[in-house]
Amino acid sequence: MAYLFLIGAILFEVSGTISLRLAIDNKRWYASVAIGYLVSFTLLGLSLAQGMPIGIAYGIWAAAGVALTAVISKFLFKDPLTWLMSLGITLIIGGVLLIELGTPH
Repeated sequence: MAYLFLIGAILFEVSGTISLRLAIDNKRWYASVAIGYLVSFTLLGLSLAQGMPIGIAYGIWAAAGVALTAVISKFLFKDPLTWLMSLGITLIIGGVLLIELGTPH
C-alpha cells in the first residue's frame, strides 16, 4: 500500500508542477498548484506512515517527479529534452534503484 500512496504522491506533485507552469498565463491554475502539492505531500506522508523509509520514499518521489515533469513538459510546452538531459534522468533513475536495492528488507 505504501507504494500506491507514493505513486499517487508523484502524480499529484507532477500535476502541481505542470499547473505552476500553466499559471503563468492564467492565474486560475494556482488552485491546481495548491491542490496538487497538498495532496502530494499528504500521500507522501501516508506512504511514510505505512513504514516506507524516508530516504527511499523521498528519493523515488523526487527522481520520478523530475523525470516525469521533464518528459511531459517537452510535449506540452516544447521544453528542451536533450540527450544529455535524458542521460541525467537515466542516472537519477539508476541512483534511486541502487538506493532501493541497498535497503535491507
